[in-house]
Amino acid sequence: MNNIYKNIYKEIRKYDTIVIARHIGADPDAIGCQLALKELILNNFPHKKVYAIGTYASKFKFIGSLDKLEDNINLNTCLLICLDTPDIKRIDGADPKDFEYVIKIDHHPIVDKFGDIELIDDNASSTCQLILELVYNTKFKITPSIAKKLYIGISSDTDRFLHPYTTVKTFKLVTRMLSETKIDFTSLYKPLYTRPLVEARFQGYIYEHFEVTEHGVGFIKIDDSLIKEYKVDTSTAGSLINSLKYIDGVLIIIFLTEDKKANLIKANIRSEGPIINEIAAIYGGGGHKYASGAKLTSWDQADNLIKDLDILASKYLESEK
Repeated sequence: MNNIYKNIYKEIRKYDTIVIARHIGADPDAIGCQLALKELILNNFPHKKVYAIGTYASKFKFIGSLDKLEDNINLNTCLLICLDTPDIKRIDGADPKDFEYVIKIDHHPIVDKFGDIELIDDNASSTCQLILELVYNTKFKITPSIAKKLYIGISSDTDRFLHPYTTVKTFKLVTRMLSETKIDFTSLYKPLYTRPLVEARFQGYIYEHFEVTEHGVGFIKIDDSLIKEYKVDTSTAGSLINSLKYIDGVLIIIFLTEDKKANLIKANIRSEGPIINEIAAIYGGGGHKYASGAKLTSWDQADNLIKDLDILASKYLESEK
């Protein structure tokens, strides 16, 4: 076994109680890798207590259910495995300082170091891919149930294998998994992509009203009144950003969604060329080279972000001439 995978397996084997956490605002990759890893551990070590924790996301209930920690658990004797989360402030429901030992597995660029063992690969398509790599480099065994969770996470985070960080390695791992488990992977797309009518109508509004800057930055401002009018939530509004990909002449897309409860504006940013995570970091955010986000405090700050992205797009166009 590769040393880092061997060490992760060794620590998992050592602890009787294991807590698996992921980032706030869960997506299918985060929940998929959480629940897949929980199942992997329990299949191999059925007498352990394993908790997959975090805020429940009803639209992803088809992937599986999450756990609540029991009140009598002494966390400072437990193992925390934190998945798909580069920075401490975005961990949902756990503080690494409370645990005896911490393992971090993530495919985002490094922000905070908080794991005793850290398996980080920002070239991986998803954290579900990294869990699959863990399986094939240890004594863990894949099952159809686990494979379904991992496939959902990988296909979602790659937007059905469209993103540029989908690699030959991704396809090899997925092909091996599908060959061994024989799951009907096409049936997994329906629950993943089925959406309510109000969301489809809101998407129509977005198509009608998004604007494009001089250098190809497509953006839309979604304020609280609009969210209430269409009866969608802030996370749903931001998740529709991928619907505007592949528009000729649009290099960067930014969705700016007001969250009244949190008193901030969420910026979701996607790129078809320019590297955007450095700009996102200036605004207190970050992420991947071509998929990033930030949390803003005002619409003025949002306008400044649009201007900075437009400058970035202009420089990119010049460099491509």
